Amino acid sequence: MRAARLSAPDGAGGPAAAPPVVLVAHGSRDPRAAEATRALARAVGAARPGLSVVPSWLDHTEPGPAAVLRELAAAGHRAAVVVPLLLTAAYHRRVDLPAAVAAARADAPGLAVRVADVLGPLDGPVDGALLAGLRRRLAEADPGEYDAVVLAAAGTRDARARGSVGRVAAALGAALRVPVRVSYASAAPPEAGVAVARLHGRGARRVAVVAYFLAPGLFHDAVTVAARGAGAVAVADPLTDVPELAELVLRRVGATGRQGRHGGGPGEP
Repeated sequence: MRAARLSAPDGAGGPAAAPPVVLVAHGSRDPRAAEATRALARAVGAARPGLSVVPSWLDHTEPGPAAVLRELAAAGHRAAVVVPLLLTAAYHRRVDLPAAVAAARADAPGLAVRVADVLGPLDGPVDGALLAGLRRRLAEADPGEYDAVVLAAAGTRDARARGSVGRVAAALGAALRVPVRVSYASAAPPEAGVAVARLHGRGARRVAVVAYFLAPGLFHDAVTVAARGAGAVAVADPLTDVPELAELVLRRVGATGRQGRHGGGPGEP
C-alpha cells in the first residue's frame, strides 16, 4: 500500500477534498476474508468517486491500521477517517482498534483521526442499509418459500454485543414477517444446526439461514455445514461487497463529520 498514490494530501484537491478512509477489518488466516475486505474497499471507492479508501486488518493480514495511518501522515495528509468493519462493538472495537489509533497518533500527532461507529447497531435502530444487504444475500441464496430464519453470527462473550445481534434479528424478522432466531459460530450458544433444529421442532418446515458475516472464512464454512446438516433450505453468503454495505460505510464516514474532528464525538475511541 502506498498512501501517496491514493489521493492528494488534504486540500490539494480543493476545499471539498475529503480525507482518506481507512477500513479496518478483523483479519483472518483465510485469504478469502482479506479479498472480501479489498472488494469492499473497491466498492466504497466506486460509490464515491475521488474518495481514497484503504483496507487494513487488526490481525493476520498486512497492513495494520496504525501502519496505514502513519503512511498517510508521511504522504502529507492532515486527516483520516477510520471505519471499523465490525458488526458489534466488542473487544476489537473497545481495545484493539483504539490501541492501533493511539499508536498512530503518537507517531503522527499532526494527523487528525476520526473513528466511525461499527456497522452493526449500538443503542439505536438497525440501519436500513444493513437489513437490505442481509435481505439481498438471502434472496440470492434462492431458498424459495421459507417460514423461519436463523441469523448466524460469529459469536462473542460480550453481552451487549449479543444484544446488538438480537436487535438485528428482531428487525430482520419484522422486515421478513417470519420468526428470526440467532445462532453463533463460537463463544455462545446455540450453534447454527441447533438453531435450525429448534425452529423445526417448533413447527417450521423450511428454515433459511442468513449470514451475519462480512467475509467468508472458517466460521461461515462451519455454519453452512451445520445448517445444511440440520435441514436448512438455504445458507446465504456473507455481505462482502454488496452495494448496501458500501452505502453503510459511507454513512458511517459522513456521521464522523457531524461529530467533530477531535475528542468529544461519539466516534472517537
